[in-house]
Amino acid sequence: MTIYHALLAFTLAAGLLTITPGIDTALVLRTAAVEGPRRAMLAGAGVCCGCLTWGLVASVGLGSLLALSQVAYGILRIAGACYLIFLGLNMLLRKHLLASASGDLASAPMPAAPVGARRWFVRGLLTNLLNPKVGVFYVTFLPQFIPASVSVTSFSMLLAAIHASEGILWFTLLTLATRPLARWLSRASVAQSLDRAMGTLLVLFGFGLLLDGRR
Repeated sequence: MTIYHALLAFTLAAGLLTITPGIDTALVLRTAAVEGPRRAMLAGAGVCCGCLTWGLVASVGLGSLLALSQVAYGILRIAGACYLIFLGLNMLLRKHLLASASGDLASAPMPAAPVGARRWFVRGLLTNLLNPKVGVFYVTFLPQFIPASVSVTSFSMLLAAIHASEGILWFTLLTLATRPLARWLSRASVAQSLDRAMGTLLVLFGFGLLLDGRR
């Protein structure tokens, strides 16, 4: 496989993976709808930084430990599950705060912008990093697109950067898609429904990881 063919094949495969509905996409879409475009893109940037981190981990061989070690996979699986359940419960409980507000979300207390910025970036990053299936995927997926004549580490990071760039583009499109509905989405009842749906999804995904006994 030539470098050109490897890059083209990976770009297409990673693009299909990016637009496939998943926990990262759901998180960014919910954030865009409820918290606004700035925080949605910060969450998306965190997710993409997680992809770059997994690419680096896989390129230096550390990801093989995750793929081969039952203990390593189990620790990351439990940590990720607990984190997703924590996020989900927070979203499910958040409806009580919104219920006390009249009108739209403008009346609900919001954290200061710098704090919110850090929080949403870290939330996207941890959602990606604490998902062991993403790590195993990178370990098994990237090597298929690395030609024999290139530096494994450098080319792996290039592929991860392509995947992250596609992610940013996809998250930007999702965020822009919510803007025409901004006034409707700002209604407390709509935000509560979105939080309820996203919170339930996160909790179910977390329990799914806990119950996943395989590596």
